[in-house]
Amino acid sequence: MYSPDLTPPWKKSRPVPEVAAEPGLVVEEPGSGFCGAVIRCEAGTVTLEDRFGKHRVFPLQPRGFLLEGEVVTLVRPSAGPARPARTASGSVAVPGARARVARAGRIYVEGRHDAELVEKVWGDDLRIEGVVVEYLEGVDDLPAIVEEFAPGPDARLGVLVDHLVPGSKESRVAEAVTSEYALVVGHPYIDVWEAVKPSSLGIPSWPRVPRGQDWKTGVCRALGWPENTGAAWQHILSRVRSYKDLEPALLGRVEELIDFVTAPEER
Repeated sequence: MYSPDLTPPWKKSRPVPEVAAEPGLVVEEPGSGFCGAVIRCEAGTVTLEDRFGKHRVFPLQPRGFLLEGEVVTLVRPSAGPARPARTASGSVAVPGARARVARAGRIYVEGRHDAELVEKVWGDDLRIEGVVVEYLEGVDDLPAIVEEFAPGPDARLGVLVDHLVPGSKESRVAEAVTSEYALVVGHPYIDVWEAVKPSSLGIPSWPRVPRGQDWKTGVCRALGWPENTGAAWQHILSRVRSYKDLEPALLGRVEELIDFVTAPEER
């Protein structure tokens, strides 16, 4: 009698690399979809911590994890000197570091999705630096926010704007509020969704959406996804594991803002 092969695709036999489960390595357990950083590796098991601080223990099975979308076998690290762990942004992790008391300075981003993406990739760095990220819900509110915030030497304000291209409404607003202590930068994408590399999502490219259509709904329609933009965003965000999944045009701007708001206070 024919018996179908029910083995999941990620566990079918073919050579896969072995990767040492060093602390800080971010992997996904595909059976559960749990994605997190390695915090402990013991005989036969590995403990992961996700971005919300939740821990899960998984067996060290062959072909048991995904690393940057590729199937790998996690193995216990060797007893030799461990390489420095890295945060999702690529910075050297500081084991046991406590979050710094929040600075007066802030980084504002244009919406909730932007804030969630920045938190996922730069969250560890921002907590060590004491930088709080808030969102605007639209660039039209920016002049009033900057006026109320009153940026100064000890309270710098950095702002990340979507679709900041010459001649746009966003560029005019940015020029109006930029000052010595307020920096507005932006990326060229219509929405921060586009700042995620298509290869990380398994799509050839981001689709072009006709003018006049809601862009996010049009993307879902073009890609054959359910027209639920909230669920679509959660899928997109789940595929972002580190800075390697983001376009350089976004990476550079966020790093620029972090450097700006954490610059030493003038005396």
